[in-house]
Amino acid sequence: MKHLLSLITIAALLWVGVSCSISYSFTGASIPVEAKTISIGYFSNQSLLVMPTLSQTFTDALKDRFVQQTPLDLIPQNGDIAIEGVISDYSSRPTAIQGNDVAALNRLTITVKVKCVNKYDDKQSFERSFSRFADYSSSQNLTSVQDALIEEIVNALTEDIFNNAVVNW
Repeated sequence: MKHLLSLITIAALLWVGVSCSISYSFTGASIPVEAKTISIGYFSNQSLLVMPTLSQTFTDALKDRFVQQTPLDLIPQNGDIAIEGVISDYSSRPTAIQGNDVAALNRLTITVKVKCVNKYDDKQSFERSFSRFADYSSSQNLTSVQDALIEEIVNALTEDIFNNAVVNW
C-alpha cells in the first residue's frame, strides 16, 4: 500500500511539473504556457501562375485553424508565436500519361514557404516549405474544379503547418 501511494505521489508531481511549462489542448497542441498570442502575416502569392483569391483564402484558413484549435489570441503582429510566408508555387501539370502521350490526370500543386518564430520555445521555430497537391481528370477544365481542389489542398497545408508549429508528435 505504501509503495502504491509513493507511485501515485511521484506521478502527480511529474504531471504538475510538466503541466507548469506546457499548455495542452484537445487538438494535441503543446504550447508554452507563457505564450498568449499568435500573429499570422498575409501570404502573398509569388508563384508564376497567380490565382487572385488564393492569398486571402490561404491566410484566412491558417488564421482560422490556430484560432479554433488553440487558446492563443490572434493579433496583427509580434505575437508570441509569429508565422509569415509566401505562396511560392501554384501550378497544374500532367501527371498520369497514357499510351498516346496524353495525360489521364492533372495535378494542382500549391507550395508555401513558412517562417515560424516561437518566442518561448526556440525548438518549435522553423523555416521551411510545405507542398500539397490534388489530382483531377484531364477531361476537366481547371477553372471548373479549382475551388474544390484549393479547399482540399489549403486544408492539408494548414494542418501540416499547425502540426509543425505546435504539435510535438
